[in-house]
Amino acid sequence: MADEQSETSEKASVSRRAFLKGGAAATGALSASLIPGVAGAQLPEATEADPRHSTVEMKVNGVPYRADVPNRTTLLQFLREDLKLTGTKMGCDRAQCGACTVILNGRNVYSCTTLALEATGGDVLTIEGLATDDALHPIQQAFVEHSGFQCGFCTSGQIMTTKALLDRMPNPTEDQARMALSGNLCRCSAYKKILESVMAASRLTRA
Repeated sequence: MADEQSETSEKASVSRRAFLKGGAAATGALSASLIPGVAGAQLPEATEADPRHSTVEMKVNGVPYRADVPNRTTLLQFLREDLKLTGTKMGCDRAQCGACTVILNGRNVYSCTTLALEATGGDVLTIEGLATDDALHPIQQAFVEHSGFQCGFCTSGQIMTTKALLDRMPNPTEDQARMALSGNLCRCSAYKKILESVMAASRLTRA
């Protein structure tokens, strides 16, 4: 009787292990198919010590970085907490205000809802990567000259969205600029000055 119970327990244990392994594999395959830019690519391998961590590699402002991070780490957390690039702001943490906007592989994204894993192998540009040692970027200069800010909390996100816009559309109309920045909120309601800054930046970058 004891032998039968032992055999039954062993089979149940093996069955549970097989189920968990199968579930983990299915979850990984599903994630790879759903994350933009990752379908068809191989996700970073989980570390042997802790499967809840993965190694991410990316360029940020032209500098390569490699780090072991928890799988749930957002790109915003990685930039602010791991790399100490605090120019990118935490606002709503819900992809609604745009204060956390950065450029990933040429596209403006909300870093608060983009996983660091999604950015692995990518090229990230933050507000810290715009100015040079000698001068502000023309977009930054335009925002200064036209007072495109009040408290300044949303400004880095506004500028990064403007950068992505002007990279793909150097000479936008005011309506096109409004549409492009519609995902970036300003609690101070400095929208008129922000629009003036964007249009001035368009002229400066084309000069």
